[in-house]
Amino acid sequence: MLIKLGFLPITIIDVLDILLVSFLFYQLYEFLKGSIASRMLLGLVVILLISLIGEVLNMSALSWIMSNLKTVWVIAFVIIFQPELRRLLIYLGQSRLVRAFVRVDEPEFIEDVVGATIEMSDKNFGAIIVMLRDTGVKRVLETGVQLQAQVSKPLINAVFNPRSPLHDGAMVIRGEIALAAKCILPLSQSPDIDPALGTRHRAALGISEQTDALVVVVSEETGMISVVEEGKMIRGLTEEMLRNRVKEAFAPVPKEKKKWGLSFVTADQ
Repeated sequence: MLIKLGFLPITIIDVLDILLVSFLFYQLYEFLKGSIASRMLLGLVVILLISLIGEVLNMSALSWIMSNLKTVWVIAFVIIFQPELRRLLIYLGQSRLVRAFVRVDEPEFIEDVVGATIEMSDKNFGAIIVMLRDTGVKRVLETGVQLQAQVSKPLINAVFNPRSPLHDGAMVIRGEIALAAKCILPLSQSPDIDPALGTRHRAALGISEQTDALVVVVSEETGMISVVEEGKMIRGLTEEMLRNRVKEAFAPVPKEKKKWGLSFVTADQ
């Protein structure tokens, strides 16, 4: 026993339990923040707190009411906010921690991104797609137009069509969800950048220097496809090279199966 608060003994396990639950609720709130689901989550937390108070004080009537209301509230939460919960599960499934212990099937968005990139390259549509991994980019998302849509090849092509009001800027995706478009990215300040590189490539280098995102760039002038990661860029990718690189980043395979011979070079090489 760690301490005794009145008649209630508190152990180290109890403290760890409280900290863990608090952390989980905080992470869930951060993920849902800004949506109606976050308000409903707060309502559920209030009900849980009132129910806990009723049980501690042995208030039978209040405990019975809160217990039944709690069940209805959770069911309503699941039914009404299926899209948000689906996003949460996709986010967890794409995390490196989960992939380290669980074999995850190849994400569907890979083929959508690769297919759309090849089509845009053929049409010389300029594009920059930021594929997030673990690092968040809240400030970048706030500069763009919120989408919260399922990633698909038609969606990506529509966003970067020169006639689209969203084409000037970056699309940010996390797993199967397109979070935002027309986002403004920080430009790289590296003195070693090739002077021939334009703003789009400098922006891709800039966001890759600050996050662990994988960035795909299509040149509007040449249609050339580039991939940027950790401040390094490889240019002139073919469809197969692009597919292999994205798969390596988001659907890892055993090392003995990696036969692509793909290496990154710095932007000035």
